[in-house]
Amino acid sequence: MLILSNWVVNNLNNSLDTWNDKLTEIWTLITESPETFKGGTIWNVITNIYGAIQAIGLALLVLFFVIGVVKSSSSLEEIKRPEQAFKLLIRFGLARIVVVYGLDLMKAIFKIVQGVISTIMRSAGLGSVAQSTLPQEIITAIEDCGFFESIPLWAVTLIGSLLITVLSFIMILTVYGRFFKLYLYTAISPIPLSTFASDTTQQVGVSFIKSYSAVCLEGAIIVLACIIFSLFASSPPAIDPTADAINQVWTYVSEIAFSMLVLVGTVKMSDRVVREMMGL
Repeated sequence: MLILSNWVVNNLNNSLDTWNDKLTEIWTLITESPETFKGGTIWNVITNIYGAIQAIGLALLVLFFVIGVVKSSSSLEEIKRPEQAFKLLIRFGLARIVVVYGLDLMKAIFKIVQGVISTIMRSAGLGSVAQSTLPQEIITAIEDCGFFESIPLWAVTLIGSLLITVLSFIMILTVYGRFFKLYLYTAISPIPLSTFASDTTQQVGVSFIKSYSAVCLEGAIIVLACIIFSLFASSPPAIDPTADAINQVWTYVSEIAFSMLVLVGTVKMSDRVVREMMGL
């Protein structure tokens, strides 16, 4: 009986520890730069790929510029006009600067968003996310259970612990997915940025910049969701001390799992929320 009760308490505590560890890891990941993530090894590879793709981007820049000149100018005489030629030259120069210094542009956008995230954290007054812990009254109620009472309690605990563990891994995978998207956007950026060379193709480049900014802003939505959850978790579910152990555990697990489910859903929908905000 004591062994079974201890298993129930340990199982719940282990699942909550897993959740707390993943939530703390998310808090750390959101404040980390892709340049320092995993010791910077991934970033070094991405910058090498970026350098190779940049040569292709510069070649496409010339191609898109020629296409733009052909489509925007109705005759050769129009191109010979000084103001028109100057306008085309300025466009080509600016587009080339965007492609050549595209990496610096993307790093600047990321730093701006990181500043927004830091401001949110500082304004919330939270140095870290709140830890979810099993209330002492539930532990006491579980330890006082008899053998037959512990059997349904074991089943409820198993389901709740499994759900909490699965939710914690879904959430951390979403945050890691954001890092992957940042690396993918950075590596391939010279190609969409080269489309700024022409009026007819520049919308691709604009959409790329907006999409990259949206990926960066996902971090702000995730931080806000974690802050709201921390405030929610700081007030644990109200437990009726007069109820039997299985009802207490069921009430606690269902309410804490519901709040976790809301947080995970918000984290997973962070990309959709940002894209709706930016009209993408």
